[in-house]
Amino acid sequence: MSEIDASDADRTATDPAPRTPAHPPEAAPETHGLTVWAEIDLDALESNVRTLRALAPASEFMAVVKADAYGHGLLPVARAAVRGGATWLGVAQFAEAFELRDAGLTTRLLTWLSVPGADFAGAVRRDIDLSASAPWVLDEIAAAASALGRTARVHLKVDTGLGRGGAYGADWTTLVEHARRLETEGSVTVVGIWTHFAHADSPEHPTVLAQQERFFEAVAEAERAGIRPELRHLANSAATLVHPSAHADLVRPGIAMYGLTPVPQVEDDFGLRPVMTLRARLALVKALPAGQGISYGHAYVPEVDTVVGLVPAGYADGVPRNATNVGPLLVDGRRTTIAGRVCMDQFVVDLGPDSQARAGDVVTLFGGAPGEPTAQDWADATDTISYEIVTRIGARVPRLHVGAPRDDA
Repeated sequence: MSEIDASDADRTATDPAPRTPAHPPEAAPETHGLTVWAEIDLDALESNVRTLRALAPASEFMAVVKADAYGHGLLPVARAAVRGGATWLGVAQFAEAFELRDAGLTTRLLTWLSVPGADFAGAVRRDIDLSASAPWVLDEIAAAASALGRTARVHLKVDTGLGRGGAYGADWTTLVEHARRLETEGSVTVVGIWTHFAHADSPEHPTVLAQQERFFEAVAEAERAGIRPELRHLANSAATLVHPSAHADLVRPGIAMYGLTPVPQVEDDFGLRPVMTLRARLALVKALPAGQGISYGHAYVPEVDTVVGLVPAGYADGVPRNATNVGPLLVDGRRTTIAGRVCMDQFVVDLGPDSQARAGDVVTLFGGAPGEPTAQDWADATDTISYEIVTRIGARVPRLHVGAPRDDA
């Protein structure tokens, strides 16, 4: 059943003839009975991977699929990224890495956040590469590998100026020396050295070049100590797009892979296509008189008699509460905004006095088709970044993957 057919199924016999949505999605998934859903275009994701690969053709490509693939669905996205040409997968948490391996993905895989007592043995057993920023991490990895009779694959992380993860200053020397000792014992092998930028999204920021210089100095120090890494990597999405000098042996696109730019100040979409479209259906349409406040606190009060629609999606679904009165929407064939306070499960839209909208009509919160608001529009309206808009979409919102092979469904 198409989206229009699903909408028609909700109508009563007395409803007037159905109307075609202003921007129906291509290959629309079945949405009958759904209140809110996220359409994930896996063809767009594959296309984005190919586009990004072409920008760094001499580098390996790590598809960053952390945080449930930025809210898009870990396993379908990972498989689509590999089909698009990704040679590596990257995740933050062990659980994400384990899920990928246990689902049968054999692509090289790096995970980078751990705490004492983490299941390093489970990672080594599953042939997952591990990041180390401190000697204690190396010790726990080495102990797990030795117990298994294996050699663990390790990427040493150097803090070149982000001030977050990685070994900083003299700690880098200590980390390198410790890693080299463990290499000679056979419990670990250093296959990568990596870092992360602080200002790659600001193309002219002086720290970009400074961090690159510090990184290659750190690599040289490790090599003098006898470490021979296969991979040097530092390019995130922004650096992949606008800093070719940072591509090195491997690039690690994240947000760009999902069709969202990490450098919105640069007027170029780089040929990327948004992968997620968030939609809902009107649950109620009714008339309200001028002066009747809407939703908690009456933060919105219509000045004229009007028609309003109830959208069954709220901050429990990932709609930012501070989108009150500013969250952009496409509904009833026109662009408008949320009217009044965003609630846990719902919000209201002022459809205007002449609206012919009805319950069941589709509301597009963001997407990428002409006329639709984008995740970046939502980010601009709520003073955040597009990364947060897509990753905060709640678990109860179904992800409907389109463009996937049958075995990915």
